[in-house]
Amino acid sequence: MTEPRPQAAAEVFGDRLAIAEAYAQHLATTGVEWGLIGPREVDRLWTRHILNCAVVRELLRPGDSVGDVGSGAGLPGLALAIACPDISFTLIEAMERRVDWLAMVVEDLGIENVRIVRARAEDLVDIEMFTAVTARAVKALPQLIDWCAPLLSPEGRLLAIKGDRAQEEIYKSKKAVKVHRCHTPVIKHVGEGVLEQPTRVVEVIRR
Repeated sequence: MTEPRPQAAAEVFGDRLAIAEAYAQHLATTGVEWGLIGPREVDRLWTRHILNCAVVRELLRPGDSVGDVGSGAGLPGLALAIACPDISFTLIEAMERRVDWLAMVVEDLGIENVRIVRARAEDLVDIEMFTAVTARAVKALPQLIDWCAPLLSPEGRLLAIKGDRAQEEIYKSKKAVKVHRCHTPVIKHVGEGVLEQPTRVVEVIRR
């Protein structure tokens, strides 16, 4: 059974709430059918997935160009694109099935601030550059920095949604931070006062 829409969704998505609801419906149906999201996740789609990702908008800026690495089911990239219609998003995904699903959903929902690129992040070095890169459940932070830092413009930010081991991952990232000339990663919490459990984001800024 799909989780009822929390009241917080209206605050996060505003006048684009209907689009977010349509996205949630896709995740609960075609997302499960296509194998992009597990059936057990359907009863916590909003709190665990959609809102958990969408509140990262607090760390985005007007005029940002955002690359979402390992988009999968559009988390966080598509959720953020719905919440931030004035920011452009590039969903980067290597698996054809996931790309096809994303394309279907973007067209069905009429989302115009998104483009989809079938590629691995490392294949886009010297081709794409963003002011911010987002990622969730892709790789541990050291590998993520290796993949994403080359896609960042100077002072661009990697925004990685992380769990309880974020500090440990930061400690293990010292080499990658140095190699890619980044500032020391910091942990930020977003969604405070909106979500019962705020989202933990590791922010890595390229020098």
